[in-house]
Amino acid sequence: MVVDDHPMWREGVARDLTEAGFLVVATSGEGRQAVRVAAAARPDVVVLDLQLPDISGVEVILGLRAALPDVRVLMLSASGEQQSVLDAVKAGATGYLVKSTAPAEFLDAVRRTAAGEAVFTPGLAGLVLGEYRRLAARPGQPTDPAGGAQSAAPRLTERETEVLRQVARGLSYKQIAQRLGLSHRTVQNHVQNTLGKLQLHNRVELTRYAIERGLDD
Repeated sequence: MVVDDHPMWREGVARDLTEAGFLVVATSGEGRQAVRVAAAARPDVVVLDLQLPDISGVEVILGLRAALPDVRVLMLSASGEQQSVLDAVKAGATGYLVKSTAPAEFLDAVRRTAAGEAVFTPGLAGLVLGEYRRLAARPGQPTDPAGGAQSAAPRLTERETEVLRQVARGLSYKQIAQRLGLSHRTVQNHVQNTLGKLQLHNRVELTRYAIERGLDD
């Protein structure tokens, strides 16, 4: 599903996706309408602009996640401002691209988002990881894997834990596969299994979980 208030841009993105083999189930130019339509159309991925005429992209993300907890939201925005990125990710966006991204990179990002990866315009991934590290370092944040409420955390296999470490370091599935000598599919399966065990929805939430437990060292 494509959500953008500029008709030519919205139609162009939808056309590019269709030509690349994606099924575009809906488009919308307004935030509230997008949430209503998505609840009926049930897209796997929503490509969403940050600035909409009625409500903000952040409010749309919250509405989408409430209606469709498993939906993956890829922001496609003219703004690369730090606060805009962090607000979107904290609301539940899976990834964030600026509109100057090349078409081939955008289509690859949609594929990766659909596969559960967190995709960011170069430079923004480090910003998000840095913010999560800052939040994890706050007093009262649980960081000891053996203590308190964390002791009841689901048990991960040794390989799942190692993959989780690489996720926390901001590596892509391809990079993790190369580093650990695994196939891309195997890495993806480990991540999906870990998400299920931890009852998390996407790789962004998984990254924060790993950093809070000090697995990014």
